[in-house]
Amino acid sequence: MANENSKSTTDLSRYRVPILDRALAVVELLGQHPGGLNVTKLSEALGIPKNSAFRIAVTLQENGYLERLEPRKAYRLTSKFIAFGATAVSEANLFEKALGVMRELRDETRETVLLGTRIGAEGVVLDQVPGTHNFRFSVDPGVRFPLHTAAPGKALLAWLPQHERAGIMAEMPFKRFTQNTITSAEEFESELGKVRELGYAFDLSEEMEGQYCIGAPIFDAQNVPAASIWITAPATRLPDIELDNVGRLIRSHADTISTRLGSIQLPVSA
Repeated sequence: MANENSKSTTDLSRYRVPILDRALAVVELLGQHPGGLNVTKLSEALGIPKNSAFRIAVTLQENGYLERLEPRKAYRLTSKFIAFGATAVSEANLFEKALGVMRELRDETRETVLLGTRIGAEGVVLDQVPGTHNFRFSVDPGVRFPLHTAAPGKALLAWLPQHERAGIMAEMPFKRFTQNTITSAEEFESELGKVRELGYAFDLSEEMEGQYCIGAPIFDAQNVPAASIWITAPATRLPDIELDNVGRLIRSHADTISTRLGSIQLPVSA
């Protein structure tokens, strides 16, 4: 029986669909290049004919999975993939479990509450609940953000195994945006240690002057950080004396979502 199972597994290669393999390779490559690639770049990177790359790109575009950027004639992934990714985060639907909690947090803070996850070495916004202030932040779903400056990015990385975290950090550019931006892996690793101690993360004008973010991780049924929720507000509405109180509030709401996703024992420290 064991030999039959082994032979069956090996023989599965006979059923592979070459054009589907190529299409998946295109999708994975574009996932690593959020700015998009043209057909020539796709062809060269994947070692496939230009005609094949073009036909795959057009097919994915017609089905809403890619968009064409003019005048560069480049293709990039659309937010249609986000819905699938968010569903895959847990057996339960992340949006369904998070939305009510996000609204409660918005009502308590009056600030815009966002939901996001990680794709490779970048973060991506999945959803938001707009704040109730006259001046409030708004971000379209699908927008990417750097992990090293963002509260949700820190929250998503802090509880990963060290070897996995190191692999992701090796791909991060640590670009400087403000004088508060963390620009080295060593400094960032130290920051993540503080995040684990607190249970929540800050972005204190690290990407944009005058903008504060506070975020906390959402854990799945395997207690792996699968997503994050956070608020974004002007620094003037988040005085330093209140930062930890707001952080604990956000972590409490994040834990509620984690529990709904099946997380049983929520990590507090590394």
